[in-house]
Amino acid sequence: MPHRTETDSRKLLRRLRDEMSLSNPAQERLDRITTIIAESMGVEVCSIYLFRDPETMELCATEGLRPESVHLTRMRLGEGLVGKVARLARPVNTANAPAEPGFRYMPETGEEIYTSFLGVPIQRLGERLGVLVVQAKEPRLYSDDEIYGLEVVAMVLAEMTELGAFVGEGTSFATPHKHPTLLRGVTAQEGEAEGEVWLHEPRVVITNLVNDDSQAELARLEGAVAQLRVSIDQLLTNAGSRDKEHQEVLQTYRMFAHSRGWMKRMEEDIRRGLSAEAAVEKEQSAARARLETVPDAYLRDRLHDLDDLSNRLLRILTGQGSETGAEMPERPILVARNIGPGELLEYGRKLRAVVLEEGAVGSHATIVARALAIPLIINVPRITTEALNGDHILVDGTEGLVHLRPDDSITSAFRDKMAMQAKAQERYASLRDKPAQARCGTRITLKMNAGLMADLPSLPSSGAEAVGLFRTELQFLARDRMPKRSDLVANYTRVLDAAKEKKVYFRTLDIGSDKVMPYMKRPDEPNPAMGWRALRVGLDKPGVLRMQLQALIRAANGRALSVMFPLVATESEFTRAHDMLMREIAREQRLGHILPAKVEVGAMLETPSLAYAPKSFFDAVDFISIGGNDLKQFFFAADRENELVRRRYDTLNVAFLTFLQVIVDRCHESQTALSFCGEDAGRPIDALALAGIGISSLSMRPASIGPVKSLIRRANLNEVSELIARVQVRGLESARPALMDYVSTLVD
Repeated sequence: MPHRTETDSRKLLRRLRDEMSLSNPAQERLDRITTIIAESMGVEVCSIYLFRDPETMELCATEGLRPESVHLTRMRLGEGLVGKVARLARPVNTANAPAEPGFRYMPETGEEIYTSFLGVPIQRLGERLGVLVVQAKEPRLYSDDEIYGLEVVAMVLAEMTELGAFVGEGTSFATPHKHPTLLRGVTAQEGEAEGEVWLHEPRVVITNLVNDDSQAELARLEGAVAQLRVSIDQLLTNAGSRDKEHQEVLQTYRMFAHSRGWMKRMEEDIRRGLSAEAAVEKEQSAARARLETVPDAYLRDRLHDLDDLSNRLLRILTGQGSETGAEMPERPILVARNIGPGELLEYGRKLRAVVLEEGAVGSHATIVARALAIPLIINVPRITTEALNGDHILVDGTEGLVHLRPDDSITSAFRDKMAMQAKAQERYASLRDKPAQARCGTRITLKMNAGLMADLPSLPSSGAEAVGLFRTELQFLARDRMPKRSDLVANYTRVLDAAKEKKVYFRTLDIGSDKVMPYMKRPDEPNPAMGWRALRVGLDKPGVLRMQLQALIRAANGRALSVMFPLVATESEFTRAHDMLMREIAREQRLGHILPAKVEVGAMLETPSLAYAPKSFFDAVDFISIGGNDLKQFFFAADRENELVRRRYDTLNVAFLTFLQVIVDRCHESQTALSFCGEDAGRPIDALALAGIGISSLSMRPASIGPVKSLIRRANLNEVSELIARVQVRGLESARPALMDYVSTLVD
């Protein structure tokens, strides 16, 4: 094969560009492209393999192999040399392909006469589309220059509209933003919504892939990088010394922006014929493919830094800033890679739903979405590259599905589902002022969870009898610096004023694990969920907790105050926190401030250890609130952020219900008020079981109160209790099937 010169490379790219602009059938153009590449590179074979599904590739076009093998030859990811290229997302280059480990002979192709093999991945921003292969009879290794040139060609192929006719379900279409697309994610907040996409950071769309003047493109790149470096230096100056984590990120940006290797690779791509924008995206795509296979969390974070830096550079080159001039649609559904709580709060209730490419079930963005009562789906692959501003979108938060640009039949079925739910909500609204009293006469207290002032209007409309959990951390998480005590006093005062005569249970600051304040250095912990978090932080660093307790006392201003401490694991932890509160009350009295009329102090029972605390603990607390989300993950040793395990363990597992019964009995013995707070309390069947074992107070999101109340009013809790007891005696694993059968017999 002759050495590829700059003129040869640019000539090949221009020929490909011209071919792509023709209106011939897709297969005809793809066949023609393989011929052009083979001729240009002086090889006997050029083939394009594309994914039909996430695990299978198909030969879709070839020059040199037998034509009858096209759309017949298939291989699994990792199978053969082609599968190896796809799995590793990097080139495979060999002078003797049949002698390579893992080589797979496919007789239908007639490739046995070809010895040398070079395959490079076809990918767009790290998403695998397929493999581009060249082969020759001559046994030789391809040079670095030839490998690099073929990678440039593969990058252009990745942007071709032709590939969309062949790339299968579950892979990234090369015809983005046109076809109906179904994406699956993880439900973080249930609910359904229809609307139009509003991108938090609009994707940069590249329209010119091939350049006509390399020197002009090199000058554009150099100017854009210089502008990027100046902007990062300015950001570093503005960050000051108060935000070390932010500075660390910007220092990483600065390192990448001044990387000679990064710049050199992009300059080489431009000399081979790519535009400046295409060169940046090619480097970004290659970096994603390299780093996404790295298990080290620090290196994966650097991937995000490099992504952000590349996007900044692309915006400079294209002039497509984050402010595109587009107007937010009337029914905006926010789409983002990830988003902080402060940014999400700025959007507020204007949003119909939120869809994130990343995220965690317990993240503070998730907490804000729940507080705003809007559906949220996280871990939706490719959503930020598939969606464009204004795209029609359906969000099914119950099933974790996102329909982009849905066809009419999907839209019609989705609207029917939403109409049925709206009708059910009307029925629940009629129960608002009625008690959650079962047919046996037992009354259950239903409370709502909150964390924002925006939640409080739901208190009267939902039928909640109190705020069973007010998350105080959101005011800390949504800021870029520590709030002042006066800010906290004003906020808590507004909460109590809005609640009027209804009780509010304030949970003190629950930070750590996945909830890290932007201005607080995050400790490096192997298992943050079981690490330095919640009350542990408050007791070790009492300054913030003392300030918060002072603010709560002052906000009460003569009214009753209920305070509960999160993640109490031992009696001594509660005693220390309780004593701290009492000292602050005494201090406020000395200062002449008005004290609360009554103070109730409770604990969140979220660790199994606390269920077996001494009787003196149960006698000392005024109330206990079971934190169902954390308690369940610790009971089953199943990380609730881990999709592999979090759905495998059921609240109605008999072992868990038996454990909860221990807590109920101990609270009954000491006459300690008990409630259950968490997602499970808002699921009607689960709530019925919790009430059936003797938990008479449940706290949930406002939208769940109606469905839970409706079911409780139709049920007899004595029958539910007896049913669970029978399940326990029979040694069954879960009470759910029996409860489902029981509910099916109830009269509506």
